[in-house]
Amino acid sequence: MREPNLWQATCLVCVFCAVVAIGSPAQTFKTLVSFNGADGKFPNGILVQGRDGNYYGTTSFGGANCANYGVCGTVFKISSTGRLTTVYNFCAQTNCSDGAYPGAMILATNGSFYGTTSQGGVNNCNGYVGCGTVFKITSEAKLTTVYSFCAQSGCTDGYGPSGLIQATDGNLYGTTSAGGVSSRKCFGGCGTIFEITGEGKYITLHSFDFTDGSNPSSAMVEATNGKFYGLTSFGGSGRDCGTPSRCGTVFEITRTGGFRTLHSFCVQTGCPDGSLPYGLVQASNKNLYGAATEGGSNMCSFGCGTIFDITPGGTLTILHSFDGADGSLPNAVIQATDGRFYGTTASGGANSCGASGCGTVFEITPAGKLTTLYNLCSQPNCTDGESPIGLVQATNGNFYGTTDGGGDPNCNSPYGCGTVYSLSVGLGPFVKTNPTSDKVGKAVTVLGNNLTGSTSITFNGTPATFTVLSNTEIKTTVPTGATTGFVKVTTPTKTLKSNVVFRVSK
Repeated sequence: MREPNLWQATCLVCVFCAVVAIGSPAQTFKTLVSFNGADGKFPNGILVQGRDGNYYGTTSFGGANCANYGVCGTVFKISSTGRLTTVYNFCAQTNCSDGAYPGAMILATNGSFYGTTSQGGVNNCNGYVGCGTVFKITSEAKLTTVYSFCAQSGCTDGYGPSGLIQATDGNLYGTTSAGGVSSRKCFGGCGTIFEITGEGKYITLHSFDFTDGSNPSSAMVEATNGKFYGLTSFGGSGRDCGTPSRCGTVFEITRTGGFRTLHSFCVQTGCPDGSLPYGLVQASNKNLYGAATEGGSNMCSFGCGTIFDITPGGTLTILHSFDGADGSLPNAVIQATDGRFYGTTASGGANSCGASGCGTVFEITPAGKLTTLYNLCSQPNCTDGESPIGLVQATNGNFYGTTDGGGDPNCNSPYGCGTVYSLSVGLGPFVKTNPTSDKVGKAVTVLGNNLTGSTSITFNGTPATFTVLSNTEIKTTVPTGATTGFVKVTTPTKTLKSNVVFRVSK
């Protein structure tokens, strides 16, 4: 297994369909794509569903320009049946001024995708090939660099960005894993939180100083109370971290920069609450759920990791401590339409990859009951992949994910170049709105499947006018009289409900 991809936290096709039944006929794992290096290798981050019904993602290495630069990467799209298309090859510009080493992307309300590269761009820092960028890319492969980091003296704006969200105000918010106002406890700076307005103005909202956390490495979440919540991989007030800095924090920040630390990991001896947290999601009960990559009550070197629940007020509860057999090094979790949480572990499980396991896909209830759905490397030569990296639930009800290794045994990497897979657990189709909150009269895109011929859309029971643009996309507006609740679309065969409540703002 390759080491977990933590560059940001430490400052630094051949296509086939292998089908494996797991547990019952309703649960099916399919390998959709095996990367070969030329089309990218080592997928990085969670996939995102586009308006066209395809799934978009990035690879951190590989692609057409890797012969010239040590880091590069790609943007790719994949259909639900496994057809892979390379959308963009990074380092297409001299010295990778267009970016290198891309991470996860988001679908913005304008229909374009936005993402970050942790290297590349027009500014250099600490010997890296650029300090990172925020980029915009269309499904037609037109890439625009929105911002190149380290544009300010001393990199006070940060560098090594690590995830974006588009908030309800339409602006982009994100974090950098390094840079910011200098701190003697963090070589190169402890990282920042930033905002990019619709006009392209860059604003630093917060610079970490280690005591309040350092090196954030995953995207924040905007909660229903209008505040942002996120994680730092290192820093905080913990005192028993295995190494001087392997702790991390949960933090809250307002749009105006009001900041507070909700929880510092590893305050207790042995880090039973976990350490190195990664990825948050707000659940339907308004609590926040996430994973700590290490720590917990079971020891795997520095601990196998935990799944935790934290209230917006800062009360943390451990739902599960991994023990290696059921996985270790968990990634972020998501809440699916059945109310349960689903996620992956990058290591551990039933199958051995070198000195450690190959990773798992798991389900966990809000009460903390964990079920392993799939053990990676269940196929000869790990053609099904190893070291999975997060999940997304698509509007057809299935989950899609990537693996950081395994796949094509002929790939020019001893660990494989990675895969894209799907997992069906029998959940039904639904619709997804973009955005998930807005005012009366504002435009909303509804994503789904088999939408052609739809006869009605309602916002919590209030009918809305709409236009079906394709089988996977509907344009509508928030109707007068609408209140917060689910969006429902009536198609020729069934009525589909949105995966989350649509909040009508004032």
